[in-house]
Parts: sequence; structure tokens; C-alpha cells
Amino acid sequence: MKKLAATALVAGAFAASGALAQGGEIHIGVPVFLSGPSAGPFGMPERNAAALLFDALNEGSVPAPYGTIGINGRTIRATYIDEASDAVVEYRNLVQRSGAEVVIGYTSSGNCKSIAPLAEELETLTVLVDCGTPQIFEEVVTDPQFLFRTGAMSTMDAVGAARYLADRGVDMSRVAGINQNYAWGQDNWRDFTAALTALETESGIVSQQFPQLFAGQYGAEVSALLTSTPKVTFTSFWGGDLEAFVLQAAPRGLFARMSILLTCGEALFPGMSADIPEGTIVGARGPFSVFAPDTELARWFAESYAERFGSAPTFPAWKMAQAVLGVKAAYEAAGADATGADAAASFKGLEFEAPGGIIQMAIGNGHQAIQGISYGTYKLVDGRPSVENVISYDAACVNPPNDMTAIGWIEAGFPGATCD
Repeated sequence: MKKLAATALVAGAFAASGALAQGGEIHIGVPVFLSGPSAGPFGMPERNAAALLFDALNEGSVPAPYGTIGINGRTIRATYIDEASDAVVEYRNLVQRSGAEVVIGYTSSGNCKSIAPLAEELETLTVLVDCGTPQIFEEVVTDPQFLFRTGAMSTMDAVGAARYLADRGVDMSRVAGINQNYAWGQDNWRDFTAALTALETESGIVSQQFPQLFAGQYGAEVSALLTSTPKVTFTSFWGGDLEAFVLQAAPRGLFARMSILLTCGEALFPGMSADIPEGTIVGARGPFSVFAPDTELARWFAESYAERFGSAPTFPAWKMAQAVLGVKAAYEAAGADATGADAAASFKGLEFEAPGGIIQMAIGNGHQAIQGISYGTYKLVDGRPSVENVISYDAACVNPPNDMTAIGWIEAGFPGATCD
């Protein structure tokens, strides 16, 4: 696996075929939710993080190993588009009309599946930020050249959730799930229930709810969960759906009657801190936010974000920062005159540092990142969101190897997994 080395700022002239002189400009397109129910909890933290990183990189003020100006000396110019629009049309416009050299973004697994083939067709370096479905590199694009994902697959969340419940001794005799009815929700529930079987928890599935994405109203589903009397309910809800579910389910006593695990629960911080019942099991889709490592880069990002935007960055912001720094690392590992194609070649199998720790592009034939995952129980401390009872799992414990599909790995009993 290639590792990022510190790079010197090297001058060089670029040919008209796509290279620019040092001190030129690199145009990056950033699709995030700017409208709709996911704009507040996901789109705006992602946009804020991108703006912060672009400005800091242009100033050369990001800590090592990213202290050089821009990307290979080229200042960054960003175009933000709304992911809530037609993803395919807007991706084409971003690349073919606006001339974006790199695209960094996307939260919805549905949108990621839609644009993944376009990245290869248009030969544009494209980095997926947060969408988690394993289908991207297992089914949609099986021989990628230009498409990458710097965040881990949802398999990490689901396997980590099952292990956390088992390691904490939570009663899993009766298990229920409520997940959105598209790739993200379906894959999460598939991997979670398969992990329960592989871990021999002897769980009985008593309810499976699959409301439509962005449905917003969950009265019938909450009633079904209450009636089925599970001991644990698992949900991979995100965005406005997660907010609505908590606001509708908590007053009806759902959280008081069973253990609730929210794989994306940290995204509710800090705006809904008072609404999350204490004891709820929450994750952050990786080692982010309250689960982040204590490194110079992590401290710089958290402090700079809070100072600029007035609140702590939630995990969508951390994942955006990770993607941006991955692009810088790939370009600079490719050399001073690197084009998007050169950077894509260098990105494959790359290892680089991010605020959440060391990122390994280890699976998906070097195009898919692996990371560890942490879960903890929610607690308010002096009015601020916090977690306790934290258990962290290394990347090698919760991600499949490169030569196996996610579900195949789980059903085979996690061969090769190392869980210290």
C-alpha cells in the first residue's frame, strides 16, 4: 500500500492538455444537500467543512503533512451544487459545462449509485464522501479507474453494531429494525442481521420496517415496533428521517422500553442534544467527533470549525475533510505536474492521514477506504452531548478483505478479521 510522504512545493509548467502552471487553479465540484430534510444535518456541515479546508489549504495553514499551498501549488476554486437535484444531470453539468476537474461529494447511496458509472465514462476523478452501500464497488463499478470512496462502507457500521451489542451484553433475544427502503437501509439491515447470525447471538427478528426515504412520518412504524416488543431496535436512519424518528418515537416511550442503536446518531449533535434519550447507543460512521483520535490534525479541524461556524463539527463534516485531504494527498503523491488521471492512479491503494486517523484505501481494488468504528451510549454532560461505555473496533475487525464481498465475508464468519 502506498503511503503519503511529505511533499515539497515544486514549480512546473503544465501543458494545454489539462495541466496548469504552479500558482494556477484547480476547479473542484462539491455536490451536497443544500435543500430538503438532509440539508441541515448533513449538507451544511459538509459544505462548511469543504469551505474551511479549501480556504486553509489555499492559505497553507493546515497542519503537516498538508502545510503546502493549495494542491500542488494550485489554488482551489469550488462550485457547490445541490445533491437534492437530479444527480446524473447535475454531475454532467458540473463536469462538462462547469469544467470541474475533480468532484468531491454525495451523501445518498442512491445518488452515489447513479453517478458512479458517469465518473468512469467522463474520466473524472470523483471521491464519494459519505454514502455507504457496498454495492458501489461490488456491483455498480467493478473495475474502477476514476471513482473512489474515502469513507468506509456501511458494513463497518453494521458489523460494529452487532459486536458492540454482544460485547456489552445487551439482551438480543428479540431484535427489530427500521431502515430506509433503498440501498443504504437494505444493506445495513442485511449486514446487521447476518452479523448477528455469524456471532451466534440466537436473536429472533420480530419486526422489519422499511419506510420510504424521506417519508418523515413514522407513526405506523413506531406502533409496529412497540407491538412487537423487541429488546433491541437497530436503525441506520440519517438526515431528516433520523431527526423525525427520534422526535416521534421518544415521546411514545420507544426508547424507554428497549435498547435503541442509531448508527448515525452523532449527526444529531448538538442541535438535538436535549431530544436524544440518555442511554441511546450512538455511532458516528467512523472515528469522528466524540470518537476522534487526539492528534494535531484532529484538534486543528475541530477547533477551526467551531471557531468559524459556532458549533462542533459532526461526522459529515469530518468525512468531507477526509475526502478533501485524500485528494490533496493523491495529487501530490503523483507529482508536481499531476493531472486528474495521474492523481487517480496515485490514489489507488493510498494511505494518508486525516482528522479521523490514518485512512487506508485497502479494498475495492484500492478504491475503497477502510476505517475503524466506535459506539457508545449517549449522555448529556453539563448540557453538552457526550458518550460513555465506548468500545472501538479496528478497521481489520469490521471490514471485509479485498477479495470478498461484504455479505460473503459476514456469512463465512468474518475470515481474517482481527478484533483485539
